Amino acid sequence: MTFFRDASASESSLSFDTREPGPDQRWSTWPASSPTERGPLPHPDWLVTSAGAFDTELGVVKTGKEADVFLIERAVPDTPGCLLAAKRYRGADTSDFHRSGQYEEGRKLRRSRDQRAVAKKSSYGRAVSAGHWAASEFAALSAAYAAGVPVPYPVQVSGTEVLLEFIGDGRVAAPRLAQTRLRGAELDDALGQVREILCAFSRAGLAHGDLSAYNLLLHRGRVVVIDLPQVVDLAANPTGVDFLHRDVKNVCEWFARRGCTVDADEVFGEVIAQLW
Repeated sequence: MTFFRDASASESSLSFDTREPGPDQRWSTWPASSPTERGPLPHPDWLVTSAGAFDTELGVVKTGKEADVFLIERAVPDTPGCLLAAKRYRGADTSDFHRSGQYEEGRKLRRSRDQRAVAKKSSYGRAVSAGHWAASEFAALSAAYAAGVPVPYPVQVSGTEVLLEFIGDGRVAAPRLAQTRLRGAELDDALGQVREILCAFSRAGLAHGDLSAYNLLLHRGRVVVIDLPQVVDLAANPTGVDFLHRDVKNVCEWFARRGCTVDADEVFGEVIAQLW
């Protein structure tokens, strides 16, 4: 049983809350103590931060090789809530995805034991990796958000779960750019936004590392970047500029196939210039 202060009662009066989560619910993890880490300040107005809120699981948004994404509604009963995307990285027994070690150059785990286990790809090491990638994605989202890159607001991370702003209308997720039927001049505005996204990453000293039309959402005309666990620090990673060049090449080739006139070398030059 938990108790909370009734705003309509006197200062000394307490009300008791006997509610319990339903089968698809849990108490909101927002007010939890460490190890929950919360997103950048100021928190957006739409985010429910009440200690009395429930997180209700509404269904699966996407399944993948390394993680699954679920739709969550966070709300205090009988009041409007907010929709969140819960990205849950898989553990050693269910993940069949392995990222290139090049992404990890310039990064270090806190404990040398964990570093050795990950390097050996043991069962324990793969379990550590799941939490490591969740923490890496949350840190990358926070850095990108602070740098003005259009990414979902990173709400919090706890263990292998990252909670993000849900990008979509109602309960329907926004389409990936690759899923749209836009062609030619219809994509001019999106191309301009993607060029600015590449420049914004570069100005922050980062490369997405795996940018493509499959991890760019198009929501009400706005391009939003997702899937950031592999973000590369251009100063710390010796192959960082190579990743940046690959990002530029990947997206420019996709736009060209859709009938947009774009010079990848010109875009890369524009992006690299942001570093100085």
